[in-house]
Amino acid sequence: MDVSAIIVAAGQGSRIGGSLPKQFQDIGGKPVTAHSLLKFEACKAITEIVLIVSEGWLEFAVELARKYKIAKLSQVIIGGKERQDSVFKGLNALTAQPDIVAIHDAVRPFISIIKIEETVRAAQEFGGALVAVPVKDTIKAEKNGFVEKTLDRKVLWAVQTPQTFQFEILSEAYKNAYHKGIYSTDDSALVEMAGHPVKIIEGDYQNMKITVPSDFALAEKLIENN
Repeated sequence: MDVSAIIVAAGQGSRIGGSLPKQFQDIGGKPVTAHSLLKFEACKAITEIVLIVSEGWLEFAVELARKYKIAKLSQVIIGGKERQDSVFKGLNALTAQPDIVAIHDAVRPFISIIKIEETVRAAQEFGGALVAVPVKDTIKAEKNGFVEKTLDRKVLWAVQTPQTFQFEILSEAYKNAYHKGIYSTDDSALVEMAGHPVKIIEGDYQNMKITVPSDFALAEKLIENN
């Protein structure tokens, strides 16, 4: 079974600051993206990796992949205007049509190899799967600045990546979205809109998304403790 991974590292990271986008800043002595690439490199289920970066960062990313010996990397490409455009470009850049595609945000460097493999197996069985964790907080729906209702926390999940799908299902979902003029930052939302089920794989709260400066301090602590 051929399983390709699309690693999305095309964000601008404007909330972090500094001379480098957040996906290329260091934690534990390695760039955030390197941590993510190394996880997929080490995962035996993955046969190919495509890395997507912003314009101006192609050479930097190629050198990063060379430095950390990412042998499964087939291409580094420039992303599109929106995340959806970037992933679609990644799908079109795969060297051959795989059976399964796993899409992962580079700024989630703590994904475990076990969870990657679980999404691959679930996608093979059900068509699509994603990693998510139960919501801890009470969630309110708002309207005009006031609480409209309290949502049932027992049925709410915070979605992470990877999100993993059979290639044909994901390709169909993307084409359907573009045909209808639909954009989403969540791949599974497009698959759901196309009428396909998506299996939830319970993940780990440590699979955090690095978004704001304080996340780097937490990430360093996680590396120290592991």
